[in-house]
Amino acid sequence: MNKIKTIQEDRCAFCGRTRLDVDLLIRGESAFICDECAEQAHDIIQEERKNKFIPQNHGGHEIKKPVEIKQFLDQYVIGQDEAKKYLAVAVYNHYKRLSRKGERDDVEIEKSNIILVGRTGTGKTLLARTIAKMLHVPFTIVDATVLTEAGYVGEDIESILTRLLQAADYDTEAAERGIVFIDELDKIARKGDNPSITRDVSGEGVQQGLLKLLEGSVVNVPPQGGRKHPDQKMIPVNTKDILFICGGAFDGIEQKIARRLNTRVVGFNAGKETDKVDRDNLLQYIAPQDLKAFGLIPEIIGRLPVLTYLEPLDKNALRDILTEPKNAITRQYIKLFAIDNIQLTFDEEVLDYIVDKAIEYKLGARGLRSICEAIMTDLMFETPSRDCHAITITKEYATTKLDKAHTLKLGA
Repeated sequence: MNKIKTIQEDRCAFCGRTRLDVDLLIRGESAFICDECAEQAHDIIQEERKNKFIPQNHGGHEIKKPVEIKQFLDQYVIGQDEAKKYLAVAVYNHYKRLSRKGERDDVEIEKSNIILVGRTGTGKTLLARTIAKMLHVPFTIVDATVLTEAGYVGEDIESILTRLLQAADYDTEAAERGIVFIDELDKIARKGDNPSITRDVSGEGVQQGLLKLLEGSVVNVPPQGGRKHPDQKMIPVNTKDILFICGGAFDGIEQKIARRLNTRVVGFNAGKETDKVDRDNLLQYIAPQDLKAFGLIPEIIGRLPVLTYLEPLDKNALRDILTEPKNAITRQYIKLFAIDNIQLTFDEEVLDYIVDKAIEYKLGARGLRSICEAIMTDLMFETPSRDCHAITITKEYATTKLDKAHTLKLGA
């Protein structure tokens, strides 16, 4: 009798039906949900996930203004104001294009793909990863170094769109409004200044394959990536509204810029150039013809109309990178030790020492991480097994650990 009474009292908290009226009643901590309400809830979640990729001025995700986008980037990326402005404007205009899609108008707004040029460790990939946190369209980062022409070992160009489809949960309509960041674009430059007589399967050939993606055409994409074969089911993706942001270090392009500006970088007459040219930051004078001289084909340069650069990081910028951003390197170590109930602090002298070493190695912000790892590895190995609650990193300790790391590498 009590069991029957309990069955009748167990009700779905959403629709109110008892256990006898439904196939399955799932018990929670203090309530029940029936199978039908659970299925409806699942459908609502799927619909909401789909809608989050649709930018709206009212009733949905509000489109952030360029200034707001830049302010968000400032929380994670130090400096690079010029590159942030270009990125913020490009993303904002991309949202505006999508919000106007379907309207009949004589003026059709075309997309402006971007190319970011900057030395290694200046923050190109970090900018892309950071902006992905705030976007409400599918976003993916791909590496150009793995791409080859179709039929050769490596990934086909269409794998870029496969990644975008995966980011959009295979919703083709959402993927066609997405943003793709292609990293290491300089690695697919021509191997020589002139068009290749033989096949350049990971250079010029990849650039030619990228043309159809950047321009805007319907591309047949294998759903799971990999090689295409005749019997495979393809997903057609229209790239007309996909925004492409490309980045690359273009190591050595300063010589091309200097030659165009008639500026000697080395030699006996190196000091005779005009004061107007800043020899320490030649990238600020970069122009499309420099990319062509480096090895990009003219067709691909024309499809990347917005060209901007990233400033080289000086001592002050590197110092700020260590402590200022939300995910600063020192904050990450402090958090790691806090999990073990250990309070970690860094002396100011240590931070200056790390920055000086990073400048010496010429690795940019990435150099900071490798130096910190060399200093902290022994501590991270030993401290979890010891009973201590506070650690302070001094310059003497950092110098000892870094010298020890170098000695081990030299085999002494």
